[in-house]
Amino acid sequence: MFNQKLMKKILFLSFVLVVNVAFAQSDEARKKSFNIKKEGAIEGYDPVSYFEGKPKEGESNLTYVFKGVRYQFSSPSNLAKFKATPEKYEPAYGGWCAYAMGETGEKVKIDPETFKIIDGKLYLFYNFWGNNTLTDWNKSEKTLKAKADQNWKKLLP
Repeated sequence: MFNQKLMKKILFLSFVLVVNVAFAQSDEARKKSFNIKKEGAIEGYDPVSYFEGKPKEGESNLTYVFKGVRYQFSSPSNLAKFKATPEKYEPAYGGWCAYAMGETGEKVKIDPETFKIIDGKLYLFYNFWGNNTLTDWNKSEKTLKAKADQNWKKLLP
């Protein structure tokens, strides 16, 4: 017959193990939804730098993984800011083009230097071959943002 204290410990440790496995699986699924290149999210750009007015490329030796997604930073202070409030700095829609997410619900690559901060959130856009989707986004931002929010919820695990 098991001792009650031992049984409680076994149950608690089992619970912790199940929770950790669930988080690891959800992080992996989340990672698959994000726009990630070999250098990490936002093509290696520092997510905090956007809020300082100019995007900067991150350094490969200054990285942090948040819920399965790796980010690079241009300075130790930006890394510290991100660690303190990562949700504040993560790009909307997993770093995919905000316009495309609103227009068609598709995951479209971005130009990491074409962005907009809206209500304290980072939005990124496609800007290649004379097609800057930020311009189109600005024409119908409210409608596109509402659609993009809905479409992104469908894509997340």
